[in-house]
Amino acid sequence: MKLCIKGPGRQFCRARSFLSEPCVSNISTASSHQSHQCCLCHKTVPARHLHAVNSMRSSLIELIEAQCGPLAADARICDDDLSALRRQRVEKLLQEERGELSDLDRRVIADLGRDVSTVQTAAAENERPLRFGDRASDAVASFGGSWRFIIIFSIILVTWMAINSIGLFLRPFDPYPYILLNLLLSCVAAMQAPIIMMSQKRQEEKDRQRAENDYMINLRAELEIRQLHEKIDHQMAHQWARLAELQQIQIDLLEGRIYKKDI
Repeated sequence: MKLCIKGPGRQFCRARSFLSEPCVSNISTASSHQSHQCCLCHKTVPARHLHAVNSMRSSLIELIEAQCGPLAADARICDDDLSALRRQRVEKLLQEERGELSDLDRRVIADLGRDVSTVQTAAAENERPLRFGDRASDAVASFGGSWRFIIIFSIILVTWMAINSIGLFLRPFDPYPYILLNLLLSCVAAMQAPIIMMSQKRQEEKDRQRAENDYMINLRAELEIRQLHEKIDHQMAHQWARLAELQQIQIDLLEGRIYKKDI
């Protein structure tokens, strides 16, 4: 469609195509939805879920070549296969350093491959609801190990012995040697000891779980820092290669100018 605007002494003509604009948007949309084949699983995957192999670290490229052979210059790998390769590489590094891997090491490797936060996983495991017996044993252990319990129990003992020794009643209900008091004390000790032991056992389990969580978090941080260092080294190597190439181009240009001046 051609649009002409007339004015005093001038005439402006503008050609406008209503078909060209949708074509541009269609091209951009088509490029964003392009699909390529993964070099490892050979599945056709959208481009947003693929990663260029030539931009990865040399250790990952060696793992990919070990599984699928020589790679093309434009080879790409999907997210799932890349996560699996990273897990394999981390597992191989830990096996070389520590020998046999523990269950905690494998859990950290699995979280690292799935890109899941180890801190959140550990916190979710610690949020187990307490049962009535757990709460009761904690309350008894907390009260039995306090000065309040000692003071209250001392007052009860002194009052008991005073009532049965001074003779406030015509017939004391527990005269000396306080057999009933000894029986009550034995019953209290027999009931309190296993309850406190249950609380201590659960506390030991919590401490063990906390130590395991700390170990997993520290291992995850160590692996993340190691990968970050490798990425930085890889990026620096690429930057140095590009700087060397640019420097060589500048030297060639300067030599060309000097040669022209000499001519």
